[in-house]
Amino acid sequence: MRIALVTPAGAGSRAGNRHTALRWAAMLRAAGHRVSVGTAWQAGTPADLMLALHARRSHASIKAFALAHPQRPLVLALTGTDLYRDIRTSAEARASLRMAHRFITLQRLAARELPPALRRRVRVVVQSSATSRRHSPVAGSFRVAVIGHLREEKDPLRALLALQRLPSEARIEIVQLGEALDDALAHQARSAMRRERRYRWLGSVPHDRALRWLASSHVLAVSSRMEGGANVVSEAIRIGVPVLASRIPGNVGLLGAGYPGYFPPGNEAALAALLARAQADAAFYRRLRAWMRKLRPMVASRNEAAALRGALSFARRAGA
Repeated sequence: MRIALVTPAGAGSRAGNRHTALRWAAMLRAAGHRVSVGTAWQAGTPADLMLALHARRSHASIKAFALAHPQRPLVLALTGTDLYRDIRTSAEARASLRMAHRFITLQRLAARELPPALRRRVRVVVQSSATSRRHSPVAGSFRVAVIGHLREEKDPLRALLALQRLPSEARIEIVQLGEALDDALAHQARSAMRRERRYRWLGSVPHDRALRWLASSHVLAVSSRMEGGANVVSEAIRIGVPVLASRIPGNVGLLGAGYPGYFPPGNEAALAALLARAQADAAFYRRLRAWMRKLRPMVASRNEAAALRGALSFARRAGA
């Protein structure tokens, strides 16, 4: 089958959507499909099925494919901004929902955001990680990794604000990785490094280097206001790094409702308390690590590949 895989993140981008698109393309090619990956689809380009990431930003391609091939299956993978913002505020995102035959979400709570009539079209494909790195935290300090681009939806400086509530003798440090997509946030991060010796922002780094930093950290802090299902959480699960996460559906849908490492979104005081507890309470830290081990099979590459193939097979029958 010829599959047009559309993502708004272009070649060379380190955006999560680009990583997802390339990983899915490799899995589908391994299953015998011919897959083209691009930022747009033009009418006349051969394709038996479209798999588009992002309802709003890929809308033009979705519309062009639906008009050219109304009977061919169109699968829409919904991102965090789709689910938790754009389908409420963007006419283009809502139009994309109407044109799609099936939806892919990255965690099991996402379907709740869709109108009831559309929920039966959802298939969950949890993102995987194939890294062979294992958790090996540094000695001498309690390292917190914050990994993700600096943009408002990620609330990226919340861990920094939490750090500033903790005494210096706690020996907690933050290493932040990610490209600045917001000039104001970049300015705040640079200013913080000048006054806070326990904080480093390294900017955008290659994926393998980011995984090395993650594996060397005691915890990963994910403070997002909205997430579709962050791939970095899957990577932390695979490596075995405990996650301290904002209690939002995108995180709970991956980590589970009973996970002990949540804090209210936007609450640096609660995150600071959680960081202090993870550092000082050995039994609590063991609970976090044990939970990661329990989740590890969920992020196996074979499971993601099987779920993806199943979603597209289901969609092909529906669209035929």
